[in-house]
Amino acid sequence: MGQRYVRDDRTFTHLCLVSRALGATSIHLQDAEDDLAKTVSEVDRAWGGEFRVLVGEPWRQVMKEARAEGRATVHLTMYGLPLQDRVDEIRRQDKLLLIVGGPKVPGRVYHESDFNVAVTSQPHSEIAALAIALHEIQNGEELKRSFGKSRLRIIPSERGKKVVEY
Repeated sequence: MGQRYVRDDRTFTHLCLVSRALGATSIHLQDAEDDLAKTVSEVDRAWGGEFRVLVGEPWRQVMKEARAEGRATVHLTMYGLPLQDRVDEIRRQDKLLLIVGGPKVPGRVYHESDFNVAVTSQPHSEIAALAIALHEIQNGEELKRSFGKSRLRIIPSERGKKVVEY
């Protein structure tokens, strides 16, 4: 939600990659470069998965559609209640929309979200907040996820880089 023009191309890319890698099915970006969806699609083709980047829909509409689909809305903010105090309740929800913001988030988001949670009550990165929240909500199970058919696959190795092309 929102944009800080000084660093957002890279921030948006990282939000997409973290979301994709840690189990999200899609990301909604109110405003982003056209190339971003293409770049993430290329990552899916190479590494597997079916992650979607949706650009241009206003945040109010995204929240409204999420509610209509039965999604609980989880706003990640350093001003919220500690994630560890709410994570069990969040895990019980069938479907989620996680919300992160760059600039000042409108007060309506705080009032309309089902959960306002903080991974820490200190200034931090929205990318880190998203990664930690996804990890905690899924109890670390996202780290075992298979991305299905891919062109490239990493063979875990303590030393060196091993990538196999299929």
